[in-house]
Amino acid sequence: MSRVPGWLDRLGAGLRGWSERLERRRADMESESEGADGTGVARTSGHAGDTGGGPGPADSEGAGGALGGGEGAEAAADGPQDSSSAGAVRGQASAPVLYARPDPASAVPWGMRVAAEAGWRLLVLAGTVWVLMRIISSVQLLVLSFTSALLITALLQPTVARLTRRGVPRGLATSLTAVLGFVIMGLIGWFVTWQVMENINDLSDQIQDGIDELRRWLLDSPFHVTENQINDIAQNLRDAISDNTDTITSAGLEGVTVIVEALTGILLAMFSTLFLLYDGRRIWQWTLKLVPAAARPGVSAAGPQAWGTLTAYVRGTVIVALIDAIFIGLGIYFLDVPMAVPLAVFIFLFAFIPLVGAVFSGALAVVVALVTQGVFTAVMTLVVVLAVQQIEGHILQPFILGRAVRVHPLAVVLSVAAGGLIAGIGGAVVAVPLVAVTNTVVGALRAYAHDGPPGTD
Repeated sequence: MSRVPGWLDRLGAGLRGWSERLERRRADMESESEGADGTGVARTSGHAGDTGGGPGPADSEGAGGALGGGEGAEAAADGPQDSSSAGAVRGQASAPVLYARPDPASAVPWGMRVAAEAGWRLLVLAGTVWVLMRIISSVQLLVLSFTSALLITALLQPTVARLTRRGVPRGLATSLTAVLGFVIMGLIGWFVTWQVMENINDLSDQIQDGIDELRRWLLDSPFHVTENQINDIAQNLRDAISDNTDTITSAGLEGVTVIVEALTGILLAMFSTLFLLYDGRRIWQWTLKLVPAAARPGVSAAGPQAWGTLTAYVRGTVIVALIDAIFIGLGIYFLDVPMAVPLAVFIFLFAFIPLVGAVFSGALAVVVALVTQGVFTAVMTLVVVLAVQQIEGHILQPFILGRAVRVHPLAVVLSVAAGGLIAGIGGAVVAVPLVAVTNTVVGALRAYAHDGPPGTD
């Protein structure tokens, strides 16, 4: 046979081998470039494919060419597996390691994030309360008058409703109830003033006698108080009064201003009470229009509950104050303490200041008994005051007020102190009902948000 066909076969096999090696090298270069970008794994060609499979000399025999072609084919078959592993190692060594930066919010500890979220909300609330307090302090007389009108309305409104149910026109029922209520309050104030003015001379004489008796008791007491020490104390009091004459005079002038403001506040409270008694429902409906539409159903549901709490508080406080005044007044009356009836009225009025008012009114009764009747009567007066107040705190208030007004004693003390600092005695009077109503409103809104409107499943 002719040797040309074998030579042509070997030449074709060699060309195919060169073509496969070029393809593999181009693929390896592309893999290396992709591995450098972090998107692939580099691969390199093996050495076995480069050493075998080349064309033999042109004058070589068929056996040698066949052997060379066979080795080249085996190297071409084994080359891609070895070059893949080697290229992967080089790609891993040359590719840069990139770390993704975390979100700054997720890098902050959870506790700090919660504290920050709560902190800025508390700052917003504190700023709102501060602005509200500034507004209230600038219109303090108006706020106290309207709040007093709300308390009086809560006391008189059941009478208006009862008369209306009996067929009395609402205007007439409102007029009768308001006039009767204001007349009773005016008579109480007139009676107290009259009793004080009638007994002021006798009281001053009794106070002087009581001071002399107290002086003799101090001289004979085991405290070893001397006459010179008592005279020094009396002289210091006289000097303090004479040195502060200008202050006392200015206080008297300020007292005139206070009287004018008090009369103005009383008139505002009377007019506000009349309108609230007659048209309270429409005033409440108009107030609801100022609330955003989304929150209007919840506020509308909380309003009647808040009014119920305020009514229960005023009724219970009036009943408890009346019982305190009657029993303490009877006690000091039988102990022959002068001005027992005016003191009982003072006890009734001071009872509207929770906790603090009872202490001041009881102390006033004890001091009057001390300077007029002596130490024994003062001690007995103190026993009567403490006994009545213990009965009030443990029996009367829980039974009369019940669960309608649920305010912790600490909240009562803090609210009275804050109200007194902001608006004096008037602020101390309205502080506790304001806290009680706020507590009811918050509970009603929370229940509405959780359960929906009353009567819904």
